[in-house]
Amino acid sequence: MSHTALIPSHRKPRRNASKTALRAGVAGGVLSTIAVAGAAGPAQAEPVTQTIEMPTITAGLSTTVAASAEATQQVALDLETQAHEDAAATTAAKAAKKAKAEAVRKDEAKKKAEAAAKAKAEAAERASRTAERTTLSAPSGSSASGSSVSTASAPVSSSATGSAASVVSFVQMQVGDAYVPGGTGPNSWDCSGLVQAAFRTVGVDLPRVSQSQSTAGTQVGLGNLQPGDILYWGSAGSAYHVGVYVGGGQFVGAQNSSTGVVQRPLDYDMPTGAVRIL
Repeated sequence: MSHTALIPSHRKPRRNASKTALRAGVAGGVLSTIAVAGAAGPAQAEPVTQTIEMPTITAGLSTTVAASAEATQQVALDLETQAHEDAAATTAAKAAKKAKAEAVRKDEAKKKAEAAAKAKAEAAERASRTAERTTLSAPSGSSASGSSVSTASAPVSSSATGSAASVVSFVQMQVGDAYVPGGTGPNSWDCSGLVQAAFRTVGVDLPRVSQSQSTAGTQVGLGNLQPGDILYWGSAGSAYHVGVYVGGGQFVGAQNSSTGVVQRPLDYDMPTGAVRIL
C-alpha cells in the first residue's frame, strides 16, 4: 500500500446538529418537568398537625426499679415480722418452762408438808392412844418425872445374855427420859425411836416406825417371851406403840408425854403381840 493512501480514522464521527439539538430539547423538557413537580409537591402535601412521641426505655426502667424496691421492702418487713414472732415464741417457751418448774417445786413442797403433817398426826394419835390406855397414877416411890423405876426387881442378869442383855440394859438406862413425838435421843424419845436406838447398839438396823417394827422379826406368843423381844400394841403391820420386854414379866417403853420412858409390868398395859429379832 502506498504511504499516501488514506488510513481509516479511529475518531468517532461527529453527530450531526439535528440529533444534538433533539437530545438537548428532550433533556431540557425532562428537567423542566422535574422542576415543576418539585415545586408543586409541597403545595399538595398535608401539613403536620401533631408530633408522635415514641416510648422511651427510661420510663420502663424506672417502673421496674420502683417495683423491685417495693418487693425488697416487703421482704424486709416480712423478715422483721418473723423475727418478732420467733422472739415472742422463745420468750413464751421460757416462761412456760419456768412456770412448770415452779409448779413442780410447789407440788413437791406441798407433798413434803403433807407427809410431815401426816407423820406428826400419826405420832400424836399414837401418843393419844397410849395416854388413854395408860393409868397416870404412879407408886409413891416414883421419880420426879413421875415414872416408876423397878429395875431392881427385873431378873435381867439371870435370863438375858449376849445381844439381848445389851438391848435390855440400854432401854433400862433411858428410864426417866422424856417422851417427845419423833424423838430419837439421847435424852428424849418416842416409842419406836427408843426401840430402834436400843437395837442399833448391837448392830441391828430396825425400821423407824412402830408399824414396820411390829413385823421386823419372827412373831412369838406372849406366853413365850424372852428378854429383848419387841412388844407391840395394835395389829402387826399397823401397830401404834412398841416397847422392849426386859424379863420378869416387865417391859420398858416410851409411853407418853406424861409418863416419859417407864418400866412397867405387862398387866399394866397388856401388849397385843411380840416379835423376836435376836
